Amino acid sequence: MTYRPSLQNTGTAMDASDSTPTARPLEAVRARLDEVDRRLLELIDERAALAGEVAAAKAAAGEGGRFALRPQREAEVVRNLLGRSRTAAPAGLIVRIWRELMSDSLSRQGPYHVSVYGGQTPDGVREAARMRFGAAPPFTAVSRPEDAIAAARTPGGVAVLALDTRTPWWGRLLAEPALRVFAALPCLNAWGRPTALAVAEVEIGPTGGDRTYWVTDAPGPPGRLVEALSKDGVAAELLADAGGLRLFELVGYYQSDDERLARAPGRLTGVIGAASAPLDL
Repeated sequence: MTYRPSLQNTGTAMDASDSTPTARPLEAVRARLDEVDRRLLELIDERAALAGEVAAAKAAAGEGGRFALRPQREAEVVRNLLGRSRTAAPAGLIVRIWRELMSDSLSRQGPYHVSVYGGQTPDGVREAARMRFGAAPPFTAVSRPEDAIAAARTPGGVAVLALDTRTPWWGRLLAEPALRVFAALPCLNAWGRPTALAVAEVEIGPTGGDRTYWVTDAPGPPGRLVEALSKDGVAAELLADAGGLRLFELVGYYQSDDERLARAPGRLTGVIGAASAPLDL
C-alpha cells in the first residue's frame, strides 16, 4: 500500500487579508490523526508480515540457522531514512521508531535475546540497551561479564557490557574471534558518551562512518599511546582501563592485521570489533 498525501489539503488556510495561517478546527485535526494512525497500523502490520517472508527466503537459501542480525544493514537503513526529506518528524523519533521495527523483524526470524551486564551503572546501561534493541527481545540482567559473554555464544545471543573499571572483560574477546563488538551504547551522541558495548557472533564490516575497538596492554600514560597512534595517522580515544588492559576507540574502520596497529606499543593487542558511530543528530 502506498499513501500519497492530498495536494489539495495542506492543513492550513490563508486569509485573503493577511498572510497568517489559519489552523484547522481541532476536531478536523483529530480526525486526520485517526486516519494517519489507521494507515500507519496497516503498514506496520504489513512490515511485520514481511519479516516472516524474509525468514522463509533465508531458510530456502540454506541460511535459516544463522543469526539474522546485520549491523551494516541496520546502519544503512537508518542513515537512508534520516537523509530523506521530512517537514516535522525529528531525527530522534525516526531512530527510535525504526530501531523498534527492525528489532521486531529480527525477533521474527529466529532466536533473539539480550543479556546485560550493567557494571556500576546497571539502570543506565539497561536503558541504553532498550533504546538500541527495543522491546522485542527478552532481556536478562547478569552480575558478571562472563555470564553475558557466555549468553552471546548461544543462538541469537547479544551481550551488552558496561565499560566497567573493575573488570577488563574486553580482553576476553581477544581469545574469542567469533564474538565481535558491533554497537556502542547509547546509539545517539545526544544521549551521552559510550557507556557500554554490544557483542554477538555476527559479521561486521565498514559502514562509511565507523569506530573500531582495539585492546592493548601497553604501559605508560594513555596520552603517550594516543600520541604514538596519531603520528601513524590513527585517531584514538581511551574508553576504559582495567587490569592492565586498555580499550581504545579508533576513528574509522580497521582490520585486525592493519600495519599501523601492528606497530603500536603493547605485547597483547588486537581489534575486537567495530560499529557504526553513534548518530550525531
